Amino acid sequence: MVAIIGAMDEEIAELLQGMEAVDVRRAGPVEARVGRMDGRPVAVLKSGVGKVNAALAVQAVIDHLRPQALLFLGVAGALDPALEIGDLVVAEDALQHDVDATPLGFRPGEIPFEPVSVFPADPRLIRRAMTAAEALFGRRPAVGRVLSGDRFVADREMVKALRERFGGLCVEMEGAAAAQVAHKNGVPFLLIRTISDRADGAAPADFPAFLKEAAGRSAALARAIVRSAEEFEHAF
Repeated sequence: MVAIIGAMDEEIAELLQGMEAVDVRRAGPVEARVGRMDGRPVAVLKSGVGKVNAALAVQAVIDHLRPQALLFLGVAGALDPALEIGDLVVAEDALQHDVDATPLGFRPGEIPFEPVSVFPADPRLIRRAMTAAEALFGRRPAVGRVLSGDRFVADREMVKALRERFGGLCVEMEGAAAAQVAHKNGVPFLLIRTISDRADGAAPADFPAFLKEAAGRSAALARAIVRSAEEFEHAF
């Protein structure tokens, strides 16, 4: 089974429409729709916004549904000036930018006393996402670091600081927490983000309409990855 998670209803709505034989199951504190997508078993659910909600949802799904791979979808603000609104980003790895124990001698973003603070995505899932995106949209997504923090970034100076300090492509509020939980449980994961703004306060004028369109792009890519499941002997 593949678990597909979005923070908001809009980010999973199209996936739910494409599912067959849907059954609603409780996974601890979250509710998952379990069924089939193009013949493959999947669980689709909403985590809620923020790192705590993301981590809670991922651990609950792992404990109760035992997924063999996890995809986390959503929108993000661009840090890389080369990214345009609507571009797809696939995480090579993820980092929590708001972890700061530097007064204790740790590096920015380093989780104290943890062996790993930068969480790598599954390379097989990255390759499949690249191939699928090129087939679907005629171009490959940007691949690089995704930054996460419990703060909506809408300040140009902070965008510059995050980019210079961590080298991230984009910033959002869930992915690195989801990645950390998946990593600790040994579950292959991938983060897929669509750029919604430049993290400078200038979002699309009709954001609800854009969110639906962006979610559709992420959902199409996730579905293509699931469809190719037979090529991942251990990931699915």
